[in-house]
Amino acid sequence: MSIQPYTTSVTVTANRDWLASRHGTDSTETITLDLTKLTKNTHYVEPTHVQPHGYVRSGVPVGRVTASGLYGAYDPTAEDGRQVFAGVVYTETPLTPGATLAPAALLWHGSVHTAKIPGGIDPAKIAPNSAGAQIRFLGVVSA
Repeated sequence: MSIQPYTTSVTVTANRDWLASRHGTDSTETITLDLTKLTKNTHYVEPTHVQPHGYVRSGVPVGRVTASGLYGAYDPTAEDGRQVFAGVVYTETPLTPGATLAPAALLWHGSVHTAKIPGGIDPAKIAPNSAGAQIRFLGVVSA
């Protein structure tokens, strides 16, 4: 019997057409995403037998869960902390099968194209909050 270890690498190209300006991209924050608080095929793509690594889409709007300190999909009707808009996931984040947590970069200030946010967002529903993001939304709300 012989053991032959091998190494692979994954390259993910971010689709950042939601990004309206480079302002703020030089000062993102590192966060941890709670994948159980995201929606499959809207916010993230699961790994498959053909593609062994899934990813969280860039541009996903997130809020911080107060109890855990982890981040999940922003939801203005949530009562767990995610009702405070913290920003958007800056770059596509790879994940492995069975993962429930993933590190990510948070864009917390800058400009975005509203209609191109994965899963959509209505800026009119974002309540002003001193702990929230400083994002300028451009364009029409996605349907």
